[in-house]
Amino acid sequence: MSYRKMSEDEVLEDENAPPSTASATPPTLAPADLLRTAADPALTEDFALALLKRADLPPEVIEQLAKNTNALKSRKVKIALASHSKTPRHVSVPLARQFYTFDLMKVALSPTVPADVKVAVDDVLISRLKTVTIGERLTLARRASGRVAAALLLDVETIGTKIVGAKTIARETRVMLAALENPRLTEALVINSVLRTAASAALVHAVAQHAKWSCRREIRAALLRTEHLSLARALEFSHEIPGPLLHELLTASRLPAQIKDQLLRENQAGSPPASG
Repeated sequence: MSYRKMSEDEVLEDENAPPSTASATPPTLAPADLLRTAADPALTEDFALALLKRADLPPEVIEQLAKNTNALKSRKVKIALASHSKTPRHVSVPLARQFYTFDLMKVALSPTVPADVKVAVDDVLISRLKTVTIGERLTLARRASGRVAAALLLDVETIGTKIVGAKTIARETRVMLAALENPRLTEALVINSVLRTAASAALVHAVAQHAKWSCRREIRAALLRTEHLSLARALEFSHEIPGPLLHELLTASRLPAQIKDQLLRENQAGSPPASG
């Protein structure tokens, strides 16, 4: 089964399943015994998972376990191995490239995974976005990391060559809107997304109207630098910006020249007269 065939229901079942009796209590073994156990070709899934529950498992034992082809036949063992805090990056990242889409998401969100490994796993996941289904992208938009959600903000534009018909466009827009609601999405990621040249008019309009994001000063300033912001929103956002700062901001803006001129005129007209 390829990584694209796994359903969200299967992932949720895994997350909610109670641990087996054999793996509930990690065995107490000496370091030499741990190495022998990790190398044992008869090592069972339950015992491998029990080993990986040990937070103090030495890296050399983890590397030995990563070479155990019998243990690695288990998807759960692979995920536990990639998610362990002591797993070396050169083990966890190549292993993650074999994972299902939602397994990658699970590893990237695991609190035990080192930050640099999370970034690498997110990169693998982002590289697959063009090949996964709309349904999978929708789930990722809602539940994945902030970086993945930010990548999905550009989803409509990224897969534009595949869009055929209003229904497909509507589904892709749902992905973008779901990503804006992702609790892991940050202001910095939203700003970076709207300022990308690949940002669509739909994304700029969605952020400009979003109840959470549109009221943030830094995001309003970023939207004023895009090419797709409507005149009405541009006027609204520019009113709170002092003239000199607005002029500097519009110098780097991709808004049409006539909109820039109107914003500056409106700002100047609304400014208090200089004191004599």
